[in-house]
Amino acid sequence: MSIDKTRHFVYLALLSAMAIVLSIIESIYIGPVFYMCRLGLANIIALVTVKIMGVKEMIIVNTMRVVISTLMRGMIFSSTFWISLGGVVLSSIALILMDKLKSSLMFTSIICAIAHSVGQVIVVCLFYMQAGVAAILPYLLLGSIPMGILTGITAQLVLSRIRPLKKNKI
Repeated sequence: MSIDKTRHFVYLALLSAMAIVLSIIESIYIGPVFYMCRLGLANIIALVTVKIMGVKEMIIVNTMRVVISTLMRGMIFSSTFWISLGGVVLSSIALILMDKLKSSLMFTSIICAIAHSVGQVIVVCLFYMQAGVAAILPYLLLGSIPMGILTGITAQLVLSRIRPLKKNKI
C-alpha cells in the first residue's frame, strides 16, 4: 500500500471514529434541544468529509457511524437503527445533491438537517404503520433549521483549520 493510500485510509478511519464518538456522546449525554431535535454533532463530520475527501468517503463514514454506534449501544437492527439509517440516507442524498450544485456549506447543512428529519419521520411512519406520526414533522423542521445553522457554522470552523485532502476542493 502506498503512502497516499495509507494516509487516505487513516483519515477515513479517523473521521469515522470521530463521527461514531460524537454520535454516541450525543445519544447518551446530550438530550434533545428542542422537543425532539438533537444537535446533529456527527453531521459535522459528514460535511467535513465530503469537502476534504469526497462523496464516496462521506457515505462510508456515515454508514460506519450508524452501524457501529448502534452496535456499541446494543441497538443494532432495532427501531433506533432503522430510524437513524433513514435519516442518514436521506441527508446523505441531500448532501450529495448540494455538493454537485456547489451550494454554500451553511445552506447545505440546513438542507441536510431538514432531510435527516424527513427521513426519520418516513421510517417511523413505515415502521409503525401510523401516518399520524407525520404530524410532528413541522416541529422537527422548525428545529432542524437552527440545528443546521449550528452544524454548518461548526463545519466551517473545522474546515478553516484543516487542509483538504482532495485536490481542487474548498
